[in-house]
This record gives sequence, C-alpha cells and structure tokens, in this order.
Amino acid sequence: MRRLCVFAGARLGADRAFAEAAGALGRLLVSRGTAVVYGGGKVGLMGVLADAVLEGGGEVIGVIPRALMQREIAHDGLTDLRVVETMHERKATMAQLADGFLALPGGLGTLEELFEAMTWTQLGIHAKPCGLLNVGGYYDPVLLQLRRAQEQSFTGRESERLPIASAEPASLLDEMASWAPVDGLPAASRLEQ
Repeated sequence: MRRLCVFAGARLGADRAFAEAAGALGRLLVSRGTAVVYGGGKVGLMGVLADAVLEGGGEVIGVIPRALMQREIAHDGLTDLRVVETMHERKATMAQLADGFLALPGGLGTLEELFEAMTWTQLGIHAKPCGLLNVGGYYDPVLLQLRRAQEQSFTGRESERLPIASAEPASLLDEMASWAPVDGLPAASRLEQ
C-alpha cells in the first residue's frame, strides 16, 4: 500500500497503550514507505500518529473541514493539509487518496468513518482493505457485533473478512497488503452482480 488512510480519535483515550500504539504504527508505516492520509488534526491519537510519521521523515496528508480547523486544531506541520468544506468531502477525499483504511481506537467519528469504508468495500464501491488495530481489545465488542450480524444473516460472504483485525500492527499491515475482494472479483464486477 502506497498510502493508508488512518482513522483515529481526536482524544488520547484513558489507556496510555492507545497513544503508544499510534506512535508505533506511525514509525512502522515510515519503515515500510507507506504515507498516511488522516483527518488533519494535531490533537489526540491523530496528532500522535502524524507526529510519529513526520519525525521519521514520512509523508502525511491531512484532510480537514474548514469548520473543524479550530476544534481539532489543524496540524500545521504536515506534508500536505487539504481544507475541504464538508465532512462528506473529507471522507471522499481521504478514500480517493488511500489504498486502504485502518482504525486506531477512537469515538463516534472514528467508528462512523470505518463503517462507511467497510460498507463501500462490501458494496463494491471500492476494493480496498479495512483494518482494525485492536489495541488492548478495544474493538472486541465491535467485532462481536459484526459476527452477530453475519450469524443473523444481515451480512453475507462479502463481509466475512471485513474488517481485518489484529492487536499486532505489522501482521495487520501484512494481512491488509495481501487482502483481495471476495472471489477475487474487481469491485465493479461485484457491484453488477
């Protein structure tokens, strides 16, 4: 993956392990030559991730709506900061720029962004892997609910590997890099069926 879109909290969270994981992920991405696309803030886990990538000499592209520039305190040291008008434009721009999506721990915004990316993969709008860095079991309840949705036939085979989840960033990135859509069909073909 040339560029990875990372969704992350605008807060640090209660467990120091979340910030440690964000920094470690940033350093790992730099070592692999993978650029980061993210929400453009310099606070919370978003800021920890961006700073780690920048300190390692990596590329960071931020995408932030004008209305959130003060609230999320836009990061002024990024390789590229794109200011957009709406949240919809933010998500569409990040999706266009990225080869895959990964969620660090976060709140409603992080969950919403992740679920939209997974939905777009499921529907065949794009064919990009979606991953969860499950730090300290943070996403265990989400993974349980997704399994329940499949058991109750609300999702089908196309959702079996959505998302890819691991507590170990290197193995998560390896699995995401080798991911292929169900049946190996390109997204457009799946959408037409």
